[in-house]
Formats: sequence, structure tokens, C-alpha cells
Amino acid sequence: MPSFDVVCKLDRHEVDNAVNQAKKEIAQRYDFKGTDTSIERTEEGIVIRSGSEGRLDAARDVLESKMVKRGVSLKSLDPQKPQPAGNQSYRQLIKLVEGISPEKAREIVKIVKDAKMKVQVAIQGDTVRVSGKKRDGLQAVIALLKEKDLGLALSFVNFRD
Repeated sequence: MPSFDVVCKLDRHEVDNAVNQAKKEIAQRYDFKGTDTSIERTEEGIVIRSGSEGRLDAARDVLESKMVKRGVSLKSLDPQKPQPAGNQSYRQLIKLVEGISPEKAREIVKIVKDAKMKVQVAIQGDTVRVSGKKRDGLQAVIALLKEKDLGLALSFVNFRD
């Protein structure tokens, strides 16, 4: 019986590469000179520090452009509000979203069930398994989920025939 898994995974290596490229660009660009702008990868996510909110936004734009070039979806980034960090500087945390939450998984199941396709959908932890008798039905589910905007960077893996 053909099946596949719907997952929300993040390529951590590509994220690290994008952060390193953004660091290099910020160090070289003239408009960032003297603003004490930095980007670093931490356990929580990605932290951007700068002397002003304008430079903070510009640094986030640089980071997002590098993420897009490396093939990392911007839906997997969750920027928090900029916060004053003392000494007239600002700090912004960008959380990395990975895995499908139970609420989003139920929403995916509901979308597939409402489409009345001849497939079975099951939630398995932070993945959603879709199985059916025909490959065409599974491909229709993939097309349906791609056209819906769920706010997640969905991937379709483990396709078995």
C-alpha cells in the first residue's frame, strides 16, 4: 500500500552556513560599520544584536536573503519582538521552527478528510502519514497540501510504493 510522510524538517547545516555567510556580509558592509551588529547561532535559535532597531531589521534582511539562497524556507523562522539589551543596544531572537505541532497535524488531517479523497491519514508524533491504494490519490494529497498555506515548511518524505 503506497504511503508517504508529511514532515517539517530543517537542514541545520544549511542554517549554519547561512548564518556564517550573513556574519561575513555584515562584517564587510559599510552601512554596518560602527553599529556593533552581530549574528550568532545559540541553543534557542539565532540571535541578532545591534545598536539600533533599523540596523537590526537590516541584519535580519541579510540573514533571510542568505537563508533563501541556501534553500531554507523562511516559514521555518519565527522572529520574536526586538528587545532593548542595555547600553543602548537591541537584541532579537529568531526561533527555528521544526516539527509539526499537534494542532497543525489535526488541521492537516481535517484538510485531507474534507477533500474526501480515498486515503487514510494518521498522526505519528510530529509527522503525518498518508496512505492509500493508488499513487494518484497520494499525489493529489501532496498537491492539495502544497496549495494550502499552513504557515509551515512542509516536506513530503519516505514515499513508498
